[in-house]
Amino acid sequence: MIGDVLGHRALNRALLARQLLLDRRPMPAAAAIEHLVGMQAQHPTAPYVGLWTRVAGFEHTELAQLLTDRAAVRIALMRSTIHLVSARDCLALRPVIQPGLDRALAGTFGKSLDGLDLRELGTAGRAIVEARPRTFNELGELLTERWPEREPLALAMAVRTLVPLVQLPPRGVWGAGGQAVHTSIESWLGRPLSDDTAPDEMVLRYLGAFGPSTVLDVQTWSGLTRLREVLDRLRPRLRVFATDEGGELFDVPAAPRPDPDAPAPVRLLPEYDNLLLSHADRDRIISEPHRKRYVAERGAMRGAVLVDGFFRGLWKIERGRGRATVVVDPYERLPAADADAVTTEAHRLLAFAAADAQEHDVRFPSPD
Repeated sequence: MIGDVLGHRALNRALLARQLLLDRRPMPAAAAIEHLVGMQAQHPTAPYVGLWTRVAGFEHTELAQLLTDRAAVRIALMRSTIHLVSARDCLALRPVIQPGLDRALAGTFGKSLDGLDLRELGTAGRAIVEARPRTFNELGELLTERWPEREPLALAMAVRTLVPLVQLPPRGVWGAGGQAVHTSIESWLGRPLSDDTAPDEMVLRYLGAFGPSTVLDVQTWSGLTRLREVLDRLRPRLRVFATDEGGELFDVPAAPRPDPDAPAPVRLLPEYDNLLLSHADRDRIISEPHRKRYVAERGAMRGAVLVDGFFRGLWKIERGRGRATVVVDPYERLPAADADAVTTEAHRLLAFAAADAQEHDVRFPSPD
C-alpha cells in the first residue's frame, strides 16, 4: 500500500537532512563517509570540501590520516566512478557493484576487448600492480607487451574493472598531489573482498543517505540494474510513499523526513558531489531548466551553490598574486539577503581551502 504523497520540497528536506546539510554534525570524518555510503572523488580535494560543508570542526589532517593509515581508500565503485570510501565499505561494496562495472566496461571498451581472454588479462594485470604500484599509462604499456595489437587504455581500464584497483597516497592527500598509482585492494589492505554479492544492505544504506527514492533513483546512484526485485523483497522492512505522479518512493522507516518548510542554510558543495548525481529525477535538488544548463556547461566540474536547499549556481576558487577568490556564477539573480549568505559561506570556505592566501575575496559575475 502506497502512503502519503511527498512533493519535491519534502524530498529536498529529507535529502538535505540525510546528507548532513541542514546543520553541520559533530562527528568523525570516517563515520560521515560511511553514513554517506562513500563520496564521489574524481577531483582529489573534493571530499575535503564535501566533509567541511557537512561536519563540524572538520580539519584536512583527519581525512589525510585516514588515507595514509589505510582506513579510507579511493577506488572505482558506484557508476564506475572514483569514490572515497572506508576500507570496510570498500571490501563490502565492490563485489556488490561489480556487475555495474562490468557493464560499463563492455559499453565503453567492448569492441577493443573483443575476443580477449579477460580472466588471463586480469591475472596479468594483478601481477603487474601487486609487484609495484603503477599508473594507468604504465599498466597499459606493460600489458601491450603481451597483447601488442590491443589499445593500452582499454587494457588498463579492463584491469581496473577485473581487479579492484585502489589509488594510493599521496593521491588524495591535501597539499601532497601526485599521479594516481594503483595496486589491488587486497594487497593494500591485506584482506580479501567480501563474498556476499547481495545488494540488499547497500540499498538500505542508500535509502538512509539519499531517500525516499524510486527504483530508478537507486539504479542511477549504484549503476546497477534490475533492483525492482530487491526493493520488493525489502518492502516489508520499508515505508512506501507516493510521488506527485503516483509512483512509488521507498524509504527506511527511521530516517529523518523534516517539515518541507524547515530552514536550510546556504551550502557550497564540491565538484561531483553525489547530492546532485544520485537520483533519476533530480527535481528534489535542481530544477529542470537549471539541470539542462548544468549538464551543457559540465557543471559537475565546478562546485554547486545551494540556497534554501536548492541548486542556484556554481562556484570555483581562482588564485593569483597572493589572493584567493571564490567566483560565484548564479543561474538566477539572488536576493540581497541570499547573496550576503553565500558571501559569508564563501569566506568560510576560503578560510578552510585557501588559508595560505594573503587576501580573500568573493565575486559575483552578473547572471545571464
